[in-house]
Amino acid sequence: MNTDKIKVHFTDSDLINATNPVTVNLIGAGGTGSKVLTALLEMNHSLIALGHAGLQVRLWDDDIVTEANLGRQRFSECETGLYKSVALINRANRCEGTNWKAENRKFERDSLGRLPEHAEANIFITCVDSVAARFEIADILKKMNSGRYYTNHPSYWLDFGNTLYTGQVILSTIREIRQPKSERYETAALMPFVTEEFGDLLKQAEEQDDTPSCSLAEALERQDLYINGSLAQMGCSLLWNLFRKGLTPYRGFFHNIGEFRTQPIPIT
Repeated sequence: MNTDKIKVHFTDSDLINATNPVTVNLIGAGGTGSKVLTALLEMNHSLIALGHAGLQVRLWDDDIVTEANLGRQRFSECETGLYKSVALINRANRCEGTNWKAENRKFERDSLGRLPEHAEANIFITCVDSVAARFEIADILKKMNSGRYYTNHPSYWLDFGNTLYTGQVILSTIREIRQPKSERYETAALMPFVTEEFGDLLKQAEEQDDTPSCSLAEALERQDLYINGSLAQMGCSLLWNLFRKGLTPYRGFFHNIGEFRTQPIPIT
């Protein structure tokens, strides 16, 4: 008889039993980020309906909406020329009556090495294109894990990344999350950063051209039409299960939309 325990991670109890909305920094408002924001709106509405305090989202992006963004990303022609973060957050707030915030700047340290203002949050979701940005964010999150945040203490980092037909979503803990004693499961208080565990893979994926696209046709040569939406739905389902089920045996997945394959990443 196999008596090996399944290894799981139990969700930070402060997020499940939150008395105030759980704070989320969503970094990146492009092909994936714009669709993740829609999923977060759905999640917020559903959490509140279930008696939870919901989410408070701050969206970071310094990009402007261009014609090349229309169709593949969540933007309309009348929003061309606006900051992506402002356009998306204004629309979200009108739709759901939320008071979410937009930051029309990058999530990065300033010239003096200081952390971004309003950087504190419980959950960080990154939908960025460059490996350098991921390592910069990882460094910021490590510096934030100092124990000085009492209400918005950083707990999780959910990273989205993709190429033309493939992508991955990786869940990491920013700090050690206290786990309950369990006779049924083996628990994991820590999950490594994506930059620590898959740094080489990220660098290999960035070898392809990452310059901005001048047209929708050019953009579709670099990222398939539905890879971003597919990753956004499945990745946010992982986050939803952390709230709804209170635990997860998986910390992400590798996804190939061209071959209709998904490989979950179990907690080890």
